[in-house]
Amino acid sequence: MAIKKFKPTTPGRRSMTWYTFEEVTVKKPNRSLTVKLKSNAWRNNTWTITVRHQGGWHAKKYRLVDFYFADKKDIVAKVESIEYDPYRTAYIALVCYKDWERRYILAHKAMKVWDKVVTATEAPLVSGNRMEIWNIPVWLQVYNLELIVWQWASSIRSAGTSWTIVSQEWEYTQVKMPSSEIRLVHKKCFASLWQVSNPDHNMIVIGKAWRSRWMWRRPTVLWKSMNPVDHPHWGWEWHTPIWMKAPKTPWGKKALWMKTRSRKKTTNKWILKDKKWRLMK
Repeated sequence: MAIKKFKPTTPGRRSMTWYTFEEVTVKKPNRSLTVKLKSNAWRNNTWTITVRHQGGWHAKKYRLVDFYFADKKDIVAKVESIEYDPYRTAYIALVCYKDWERRYILAHKAMKVWDKVVTATEAPLVSGNRMEIWNIPVWLQVYNLELIVWQWASSIRSAGTSWTIVSQEWEYTQVKMPSSEIRLVHKKCFASLWQVSNPDHNMIVIGKAWRSRWMWRRPTVLWKSMNPVDHPHWGWEWHTPIWMKAPKTPWGKKALWMKTRSRKKTTNKWILKDKKWRLMK
């Protein structure tokens, strides 16, 4: 268990938990692979809030993680360090390719220093290696998956996550999500073997409200405490019932037990079975 507790010197410290960073080997990142992001508190060019409850700033630098790998095919890379990324729940690894170029990649669960990884069409079945998904046997776990051929790894990137290869049929591969949904992925898409690092992330307890402000999360209030113009559940100063048959969203739609995915979404055709094991039409 890579989680530590603190001495209960204050109410916030009593239940707070954090990482032990046993897997991390370097404290400071590679300076050439970091940039400083500007804080705009999720406002657009007219300074209108587009995402609510976002604000605050904690000084940190963004690590440039490689999710494309197209120009590094068939080049072996050696892991130089495992590092913490404040912008991600998973750990990242600094790798050095044979052409002496260094890049950050997403680390898998068992990655260690001096491990070797490679991206190839038919790479060896070793944890961390990246290959086309048709080359991966059934029931193996994958992460860092492409959903569109020759795009970038846009899925399975959060801490401890992985999808399972279910079957290889025709020009598509069936992959199963942790939610039991089965999706079709083209066999030319690339994926990495094994599971994303830092699986204990869900054990972290924030402990105090100010720690949420470090993560740019501003306070929220109950919907029934808002004004009538802000939410259908408005309730003046008292915590009265909402006086409705079912809870609603701020825009008046039902909030519970309603499907929010659009029926006209173009990617619906790639979902073979939904979360409740019903065949999709």
